[in-house]
Order: sequence, then structure tokens, then C-alpha cells
Amino acid sequence: MSLSRDIDFLFEIGTLRYVQRQWRQFLNPDFENLSEHILRVTWIALVIAKHEGAQDTGKIVKMALVHDLSESRSVDVHYLSRQYTDRHEKKAIADTLSNTAVEKEFLQLWHEYEKRDSLEAKIVKDADNIDVDLELKEQKVRGFQLPDDWQKMRNFVADKKLYTKTAKKMYAAIQKTNPNNWHIKGNNRFLAGDWQK
Repeated sequence: MSLSRDIDFLFEIGTLRYVQRQWRQFLNPDFENLSEHILRVTWIALVIAKHEGAQDTGKIVKMALVHDLSESRSVDVHYLSRQYTDRHEKKAIADTLSNTAVEKEFLQLWHEYEKRDSLEAKIVKDADNIDVDLELKEQKVRGFQLPDDWQKMRNFVADKKLYTKTAKKMYAAIQKTNPNNWHIKGNNRFLAGDWQK
């Protein structure tokens, strides 16, 4: 372990903003990159954790941060490309974390996430899935048809691939929610600001 190796690692982390998620092939160029995905998954996981009564939110944050880190080297694959691609995620995550100050802890968290045996791993995986549904809803209000075409597949994920009750409720709520409510119905100048004077 050396500081210079840690600095190299931090430069690699910086490149996550350039790693495009492969959903772009189907959706459009304005789809979140890997760095943006990891950030929102972290916040979704924290929300799910609070509703599920999970105690170790620090562990959940760390697991969310590392859950797709291997994609820095192994790249993202979507539901179609998984039929044709051999990924070497274990090697990718091991090489990414190798000889860094965080290697032991985060490698262990990544393996725990992949097993889905713990509540924390299930929460983070649910957050990973819910992020797709948030993005699809955002794309739908922009006028894209594909979210409707994928509804059957996403319903399958909600029914069979989500672990927590909270994530299942979130999925149902997302289907009925306007992604613009946070600013249109929020505390804005029209509803509460200078336009009301």
C-alpha cells in the first residue's frame, strides 16, 4: 500500500464520469453515466435503508459506492449484451482496488454485494434496480417510447428481482409520479416566492 497507488486509484475513480452506461444504446445519449448512477444508487439505498430500519447506513453507503466500480474496467452490459459478453468483474474489481488503502474493506463489501446474502446487499441491489426505473420515468416525460415498451420487463423486475418491501413500494410509486413534481410543486417563486407578492 502506497500513497502513489492511492492517487492512481483516485484518478481512475475520476474516469467514471466518462464511462457510459450501455442503456444509452436503447434510450438516448442523454442517459446517466456510471458516476451519476453510483451517486443516485447511494441515495436510493439510504432512503430504502431508513424505511427498512437498517442500522448500518455507513456500510450501505460504502457498498453502494463500490457496487459497480468494476465497470471502470469491465464495462457495463445491458440485458441484450449479457447474452454475448463474458465479463471478468472479479478480476476487474481486484485490479482496481489492488494495493490501495481501501482494498481489503471494499473488496470484501463488493463480494458481499454480489452474494446478496445480507440486508445491506439486498438494499443496494434494490437501489441499483430502482435507479433504472427513475431514469426510465425521466426519459418517458421527455417523450421517449421505450419506457412503455419495457413496462412488462420492468414489472417482472419489480415482482421477482426486488428484495425489500420498500423497493417494491417505490417501484409502484414511481409509476404514478411526475419526475418534475420536485420543482413544479415545490417551494418556487410562483407558489411561494416573489410572484405571490
